[in-house]
Amino acid sequence: MKGKNYAVIVAAGKGKRMAADVSKQYIMLNGKPVVAHTLSVFDEQPDIEEIVLVVGSQDIENVKRDIVEPYVYNKPVVVVAGGVERQNSVYNGLKAIEAHTSDVVVIHDGVRPLVTGQMIRDSIETARTYGAAVVGVPVKDTVKRVDNDGFVVSTLLREELWVVQTPQTFQYGLIREAHEKALRDGFQGTDDAALVERLGCSVKMIKGCYSNIKITTREDLILAREFMK
Repeated sequence: MKGKNYAVIVAAGKGKRMAADVSKQYIMLNGKPVVAHTLSVFDEQPDIEEIVLVVGSQDIENVKRDIVEPYVYNKPVVVVAGGVERQNSVYNGLKAIEAHTSDVVVIHDGVRPLVTGQMIRDSIETARTYGAAVVGVPVKDTVKRVDNDGFVVSTLLREELWVVQTPQTFQYGLIREAHEKALRDGFQGTDDAALVERLGCSVKMIKGCYSNIKITTREDLILAREFMK
């Protein structure tokens, strides 16, 4: 019997690069806030049982009033406070879930509203098989490693390089253990998969889509509108 599947949507960032009056996750995109689009995709997935939305502590009441209530999501949406860094925010989201170790949690950036149901379903299936799954896309350009003086050290094999996106999906017990070890060790990773890799566990890469962009600048908003057409 399969366990349950949960989603942790992380939307606690400040979004300084957007240079806007509101954080990037709350900027309007085709008539509703960016994070509301993201929530809608997960809400439509029959495999997802519950959604945890992690936001800045100062935003909790506004998010409940302006996003969760008016857009009427069918799944339970639990709003919790984030932490100082994204990693802390994810951990707060994980602690809000009453899950068994064999259940699966899908961790996703709130500012990636163009995620698809297929990506989510593939992530869940892969995590159930391998324990950990990361969505990404192959690198298109040549990538070079450069030293501190700006000189090229080597040219990396493009065939081995992928750009990592979210969702990143894990068996709950595994990702909880990875976060707690990182917390004990004072380790900050660049993504959740890095914490699992520290445990010596393999992470399966699955192909996402180049349109699954993270909205961090105004140019990203323009691209998102074009993709949504």
